[in-house]
Parts: sequence; structure tokens; C-alpha cells
Amino acid sequence: MNIKEASQQTGVSSAAIRYYEKEGLIPAIDRTEVGNRDIDNRILRRIRFVTQMRSAGMSIENLRRYIQLFDAQEDNTKEQRALLQEQLAVMEEKRDDLQAAIDHLNYKLAHFDDHMASTEAELRALEAQHQSERDS
Repeated sequence: MNIKEASQQTGVSSAAIRYYEKEGLIPAIDRTEVGNRDIDNRILRRIRFVTQMRSAGMSIENLRRYIQLFDAQEDNTKEQRALLQEQLAVMEEKRDDLQAAIDHLNYKLAHFDDHMASTEAELRALEAQHQSERDS
């Protein structure tokens, strides 16, 4: 299939597919006699893998390293596993940070009337006082 068809099938833009190829994230794509990319299931699976890993936040550098380890002749499963575990730790930390922010917002909403409203009133009073002092 051509790159447009591959783009439609994977949901990855043609430009991204060309970028993945250029960066070595997917193997070099065979060409037809007229020079068009001829994408097969092997390439489609690699595109999907790259997309999933990028969605998981893996950097291009680490993804390239993982793919080099996978493509190597020797057994690199230990190193591959370490890269995936490292990425999982990064994602868990981001999740925890996001959860803390969500919890904070939930607290603010739950206590809006007894905390936020009075705090905002104090801030407005301070702002008015500051403006009054500047004007005098």
C-alpha cells in the first residue's frame, strides 16, 4: 500500500510516517518501480508500535534505542525491559503529579464556599488597597 493508505489505516500522518522512517524508528520502506513507498504489514506494525510508545511519552531517543536493541542480532531483552520499565516509571510519576493536581482541584471545589470565596474576597480587598495606595 502507498503512504496515503498507510496513513488512513494507522491514523498517523504521511509526514509522521516519513519522519519515523528518516529517524530510524521504522525500517527503510521499500519503493515501487516508480519510487513510491510500498508499505506492508511489517511497516504498519512498526508504525503502530512507535505511535503507542510515543503516546506513552517515550522520547524519540529512547524509542530509537529500543528499536536498535530489538533489531540487533544478539539478545537484548534485558536492556529492552529496562527501557520500558524506565518509561513506566516516568509515566507513573506524571500520573501521580496529575492525580495530585486533580485532588487539589477537587478539594478547592468541595470547599469553595467556606474557603475559596473568603480567600478570593481577601485577595480582592488587598488588590483594592494596593490600587488605593497607588492612586494617593
